[in-house]
Amino acid sequence: MRKLAKINLDRCPQNHRCPSLQVCPVGALTQDNPYSAPVIHETLCIGCGKCAMLCPKKALFMVKEG
Repeated sequence: MRKLAKINLDRCPQNHRCPSLQVCPVGALTQDNPYSAPVIHETLCIGCGKCAMLCPKKALFMVKEG
């Protein structure tokens, strides 16, 4: 079973640069511009959970898949 990061868009303010971008060790989290929601590239995500731990709004969370 694999863990993946997911995003709850209702909790993401989408009005600033996502602080969790800086902690992803594999670059699986990107953002087109400071006013868009971050995008999780599931093929790159290693399930470490660092992004979810740092998200101040708890919009990022981990789920088990597979």
